[in-house]
Amino acid sequence: MHLNNRIASVAIGSFDGMHIAHQKLIAQVEAVVIIERNGGYLTPGYKRSQHTDKPCHFYHFDKIKSLTPEAFVQRLKADFPSLQKIVVGYDFHFGNGKAGDAEHLQTLFDGEVCIVEEVSIEGISVHSRHIKAYLKEGDIKMANMLLGRMYEIEGRVIKGQGLGQKELVPTLNLSVDHYQLPKEGVYATRTKVKGITYPSVSFLGHRVTTDGSYAVETHIIDERIGEVEEEVMIEFLAFLRDNQKFESLDALKKQIQEDISAAKLN
Repeated sequence: MHLNNRIASVAIGSFDGMHIAHQKLIAQVEAVVIIERNGGYLTPGYKRSQHTDKPCHFYHFDKIKSLTPEAFVQRLKADFPSLQKIVVGYDFHFGNGKAGDAEHLQTLFDGEVCIVEEVSIEGISVHSRHIKAYLKEGDIKMANMLLGRMYEIEGRVIKGQGLGQKELVPTLNLSVDHYQLPKEGVYATRTKVKGITYPSVSFLGHRVTTDGSYAVETHIIDERIGEVEEEVMIEFLAFLRDNQKFESLDALKKQIQEDISAAKLN
């Protein structure tokens, strides 16, 4: 028997970020139905499934956006034959042109529909768009508070300028796709390499002192880890300073040492 045939309750949404409010929906069900879109994610693709122990079923938005609300519900019932309960957020919309909302779902589905009301922390609505706004401002503390965890990005190691090893401090340069990247600048971070998490300081932004190209790079503090070929994860703890231009590599190196000292305090 296919697993979906046994599932009686699902939560539906985009679940970008798998933040505190999302977890309130997910806690009430056996499985998660994720509406997948394209790009600019807090938590892209299958990586959402790493933040829940519930099975995740993905619908790509492009494949379902033309469905009427009625057809969408029929699709759900076909995919989950034992479905008795659907949990959605107060702002849930579905169907072609967002024609359906949470209340409409109650009229179309013959089982239970549970609508989870807005979740707020310190008067701030827990919503992916608010978390993204805080990231764009470099307000990692607020973003992490709404997420209920540290914001993280993942990327593959690529060849950098070579300046770090020779002139500055050694860094891992990453190619990062699909994530919402925080504001340009320097951050206190933790970097996970080969299954081990290290204290680190990370830079995101245009290398205005050297070649002007955009970079995501992380320096592992007080460790030499050698060559890395697999993907690396960076967790953001605190914003340290804005991206800035330095008159010389010596001035940049001096600032990097100050950044490392500041990162150790977080």
